Amino acid sequence: MEVVDRRRIVVMDPKIPGAKQPYHHAANIDRAAAERYLADCAAASERAALAAVGEGVQSLAARQFRIVGAAVLLASGRALPDLARILESHALIHTAEGEFFRDAVRKACERLEIPVTAIRERELDERATVVFGNGARRVQHRIAGQGRSIGPPWTKDHKSAALAASITLCKTVNAPN
Repeated sequence: MEVVDRRRIVVMDPKIPGAKQPYHHAANIDRAAAERYLADCAAASERAALAAVGEGVQSLAARQFRIVGAAVLLASGRALPDLARILESHALIHTAEGEFFRDAVRKACERLEIPVTAIRERELDERATVVFGNGARRVQHRIAGQGRSIGPPWTKDHKSAALAASITLCKTVNAPN
């Protein structure tokens, strides 16, 4: 496993007030306006994600790499309630924002016909064991060591994303044709 590209993608429109934390912003306006605002932010985020993911695909294609799949890490929680209940709870607002931006990336991948594997963060180690068997710890150790060659930052989030990508790649490569 080798990391061949790492980039930060921005999936929000900085010209939209509050777009960095859309549910926080929506909590301060009336419900009908909040629904319209979130729909507008979602559309803008989906366009930004499509452009960013598309740029990554083109950049990798220029280096003779082909994208065979994408992994999206999901929060460990259950499905979100309706908007009114989300906006009443600060914790749910944060959860909804995470889902909001992950959803934009997932939709971008789907529009680009990149198969998406969704993995709950709390199930990542278990999935690694299923896919890599006794070699799961070795794969995780190797991913952790990638930070030395890539350079900072190489946080837990980066390592988790790399592990999810490795799981997705292994499943794709080993899938029956």
